[in-house]
Amino acid sequence: MTPLAQIIVQRIRATGPITLADYMEICLLDPRHGYYATRDPFGAAGDFTTAPEIHQMFGELCGLALAQAWMDQGRPAPFTLAEAGPGRGTLMADILRAIRKAPGMAEAAEVTLIEASAHLRQVQRNRLGAVAHLDSVEELPSKPLFLIANEFFDALPIRQYQRTNDGWCERMVGLSDTGLRLGLGPVVQLPRDGRPGDVVEECPAAPAIVEAIARRIAAYGGAAIFVDYGGWNGYGDTFQALRNHAPEDPLARPGEADLTAHVDFAPLAAAAIRAGAVASRPVRQGDWLLSLGAAQRAERLTAAGDAGATAALRRLTHPDEMGHLFKAMAIWPKGAPPVPGFDALRLHADHA
Repeated sequence: MTPLAQIIVQRIRATGPITLADYMEICLLDPRHGYYATRDPFGAAGDFTTAPEIHQMFGELCGLALAQAWMDQGRPAPFTLAEAGPGRGTLMADILRAIRKAPGMAEAAEVTLIEASAHLRQVQRNRLGAVAHLDSVEELPSKPLFLIANEFFDALPIRQYQRTNDGWCERMVGLSDTGLRLGLGPVVQLPRDGRPGDVVEECPAAPAIVEAIARRIAAYGGAAIFVDYGGWNGYGDTFQALRNHAPEDPLARPGEADLTAHVDFAPLAAAAIRAGAVASRPVRQGDWLLSLGAAQRAERLTAAGDAGATAALRRLTHPDEMGHLFKAMAIWPKGAPPVPGFDALRLHADHA
């Protein structure tokens, strides 16, 4: 049993079963034993590899998309260039290199990272130098905001509900004779259809985060791009754990495995629209990157001696790799041109 598992067991014995959201938050963010507080989980030596770690072209294309949006909106200066969940700082480093192609943009950018882990904050400083760190998007300044979030929302705590013959019941983490187990709480009111056995997931924090970002973009200008795995109004149990690049039981090693769930983009789009911004429908990551010129970029890199560019392009864009599972969504102010590669969602916020 891990040290964090012992703490969780003691808490459940004292106060009863905990929600899946509480379990995820403890496992990922406990200051002493939490997953992100104690390790660098990225890359081949970690537990998972994100798109920026696969190849520089991902970050470069994200940066160029933001640069075009910045130019389309009149080159505001100064502005906040932000990333939520910046990992090692790899994506932001590639973005900063790419935006130098837009004269004046790098000089006008005030780089700001939203990061909860003290350990990762130091990793990011080592990579990027002096940057501003914030605990939450609510602390972002009142000025134009150009923001990227790659594989950020999938790590936010979720709640799960399972349909029974009596109605929806929340799935809770409790105790068995041998350790932790999932069980069902009392019947709750949930405005969703379903049949017995169906599971639905909600991420309470995600819409509030998007709404805070969108309020600033609607008021001061800017754009945001969210890239993550997931879908639209999804059903099903997507709660998972990764350790050493392989799936494992999410309850097996609290604090020692990454915990994630697929992102439902529909509530994110609705939150952005409620806040007064324009939202896009999510597009497949592969389609989006190819629309930005990923294939041509890979060809140029290969010609320049980058032996891994072609394989990286396939991994980022092919339907059997990340191309279809991962989606991209953008938000921008009313009256501004769309962020490159996206079209505005036409639905009302309440029906997104």
